[in-house]
Amino acid sequence: MKEENLRIYHEKREIENLSQYAALSVNSKGRDYPQVKCDIRTDYQRDRDRILYCKAFRRLMHKTQVFLSPTGDHYSTRMIHTLEVAQVARTIARGLRLNEDLCEAIALGHDLGHTPFGHTGERALDKVCTEGFKHNEQSVRIVEKLEHGGEGLNLTKEVRDGMLNHKSSCMPSTLEGKIVRFADKMAYINHDIEDAIRAKIIKNEDIPKKYTDAIGTTATMRYTSLINDIIRNSVDKNDVCMSEEMHTVFMGLRQYMFDEVYTNEIAKAQETKAENMVIELFEYYLKHFDELPLINKQIMNKYGDSKERVVCDYISGMTDRYAVTKFTDLIIPVSWGY
Repeated sequence: MKEENLRIYHEKREIENLSQYAALSVNSKGRDYPQVKCDIRTDYQRDRDRILYCKAFRRLMHKTQVFLSPTGDHYSTRMIHTLEVAQVARTIARGLRLNEDLCEAIALGHDLGHTPFGHTGERALDKVCTEGFKHNEQSVRIVEKLEHGGEGLNLTKEVRDGMLNHKSSCMPSTLEGKIVRFADKMAYINHDIEDAIRAKIIKNEDIPKKYTDAIGTTATMRYTSLINDIIRNSVDKNDVCMSEEMHTVFMGLRQYMFDEVYTNEIAKAQETKAENMVIELFEYYLKHFDELPLINKQIMNKYGDSKERVVCDYISGMTDRYAVTKFTDLIIPVSWGY
């Protein structure tokens, strides 16, 4: 097997080994801008690598998942969440003989557009931007327009579709996208339970017995139960789904987390401050637009975007700590004297 035939070899392996319902690399709807094929990687493998090495992905390391500015070293960040989603998605895809590479690419890119301070920052920008702000839409905007100095990553349509439609209110066009949609919820519920226990917001024994009896008392047990149920109920089907019983348990556990953790006053003690900070930064840069980096203004001119959209680009791209630093520098008065 010659090196220049590796991609073709992998494409043939997909045809031979994957399910009839899998999204094959050779059947991709392609990219917005045609490119010469890679000699080694399939299109979806290439997309995965482009996401992995982009700047927006690196910034996920310093973006909040749920707990704002936690003091411990083991709380989940947006990057940890992303990597867990990718791992869960690949496991399910392998069990269903679907395209693992497409799942991984979608998973790695699905939260690129998240703001500093997680959903708090997202709500703040959505509140003040007249055009609205949604992190899934921003994720796609990043890979289409913002990365590589305004050139974008030129990803395949299947990867962008999965990124855009990973939220509960959306439905991806591929089974691989549906897998990531499930994996996203599974990952955040499991690591948020661990973080909430670590923060002493809940105890393991507080979780209602009707849920722990059904899927277990540890993250490993919960993942195993959920993944096995999805595979059993989706194998050789043109769909990805849970059993009715497991879906009821899963959604019940999710609601328990919303009631006891996501709206808990300890976990959310800093939310108002963070929201006000993001709003103040938005209003400041809208009034002082010339202070934005040159690249942001060049992208605006290239694509005909509004000032509000470009300010959202800049602020949503900030890490938590960078947003705090900019807010301190721009908004907070400093002492002075002769």
